[in-house]
Amino acid sequence: MSPEDRAKQMQTQLKLSDDQTAKITAILKVQATKMDSVRTASNGDRDAMRAAMGPIRTSITTQIKAVLTPDQATAYQKMLDEQRARMQQGGGGGGN
Repeated sequence: MSPEDRAKQMQTQLKLSDDQTAKITAILKVQATKMDSVRTASNGDRDAMRAAMGPIRTSITTQIKAVLTPDQATAYQKMLDEQRARMQQGGGGGGN
């Protein structure tokens, strides 16, 4: 999913303002660029890629939460937790 699509999905799920959506789109674009460079640099080494992406994901989550209201941040954390649970059960990520 593109950064713009992810931001639109978050806008719907978290009831973001247009300003919040624009800020989150910018954050997600930076994340996508960083993740692509990590994928390229890892040369297929999944462990190295996973290790390098962890801090990027943590940073992005922190940046996104800074844009959200407290209620939105709580809902966002719940979304992340549910996504993580699906991934651990082998269901993969993705939309609804």
